Amino acid sequence: MQIKVNGVELRVETFGNPADPPVLLIGISMLTWPDELCASLSGRHVVRYDLRDTGQSTYADPEAPDYDLRDLVTDASELLTALERSPTHVVGMGVGGFVAQLLALDHPDQVASLTLISTRPVAPGPVDPDLPDHAPEVMAQVFGRPQPDWTDRNSVVDYMTESTRLLSGSRGFNEQDARATAGAIFDRAAPTPTAQRASHLGTTFAAIDCQPRWRERLAEITAPTLVIHGDEDPFFPHANAVALAAEIPNATLLTLTHTGTGLPRRTWPTVGPALLRHTS
Repeated sequence: MQIKVNGVELRVETFGNPADPPVLLIGISMLTWPDELCASLSGRHVVRYDLRDTGQSTYADPEAPDYDLRDLVTDASELLTALERSPTHVVGMGVGGFVAQLLALDHPDQVASLTLISTRPVAPGPVDPDLPDHAPEVMAQVFGRPQPDWTDRNSVVDYMTESTRLLSGSRGFNEQDARATAGAIFDRAAPTPTAQRASHLGTTFAAIDCQPRWRERLAEITAPTLVIHGDEDPFFPHANAVALAAEIPNATLLTLTHTGTGLPRRTWPTVGPALLRHTS
């Protein structure tokens, strides 16, 4: 379904019974969250959506956006209001974790609990001196390759599958899942190079204004917080999760061993029950 909020339309999908505790999943596109993982959160009303300029939400120009990070936070806040899902358990992954942190800070009454996965406490760009940046040797492999033909499905699926392999850690890569996810994202996004790049890579976050900083405000978060992170994550290395867990009051850190970026299938038997406990 399409829901109009903050001057844009967001593509939204739900799983489960609306009478159950609500869980809002924030990633890049809704397919950041695999169907099977969403369905496994039994006893929860799961909501996932495409950020603007990704998937099937309002598309303008992800390479020159006329909005900023706080607009994405307002999108999420107004979506919860439109769905009458406040307060809700908010789960943010990767750059979606930026939105989730700010939602908990700026709209605390809407956040019953907070889960942060594979993210960090600072926006794109130079990191703070005490935080590790992207692993340079892996980033050279990920971004040093020739770009795919973003209008060709096979080219994009091959490219994204290799990117997933490079980011997955020593035991996180599942080629079948990687290819299926890349293909599904391609099929849903607008057939233009900019829309495809944004839907697969979240390139909008490199273009939008993410100021002001929020790391210094993390101690203001009152929602019970769970931080989940792979110990081999080369994109946002694990010490970023350690910092989040240390700076958010009473936060709990769940480290996924031999795991890189995101939530590969092998982690679901651990992550699913952890999410259910945290969102009870």
